[in-house]
Amino acid sequence: MGYSMYGSIWGFLLNILIILIIVGSVIVLLNRSGYAAPGDNERLVRIEKDVEDIKKTVEEIKNKLEEI
Repeated sequence: MGYSMYGSIWGFLLNILIILIIVGSVIVLLNRSGYAAPGDNERLVRIEKDVEDIKKTVEEIKNKLEEI
């Protein structure tokens, strides 16, 4: 008689635990590697827009200083 991992409730719980450990490891590794979620892209777009606004402001100040 062979014992199967799928034949008991303990085997089922063990499989669920192993799956949760693997999924948790993948999530931790992705977070450490700097994986950007789609929500972060919106933040980057806002930062790029702010940088463009700052560049325009600096150019305006530079032009006014040259006039003086």
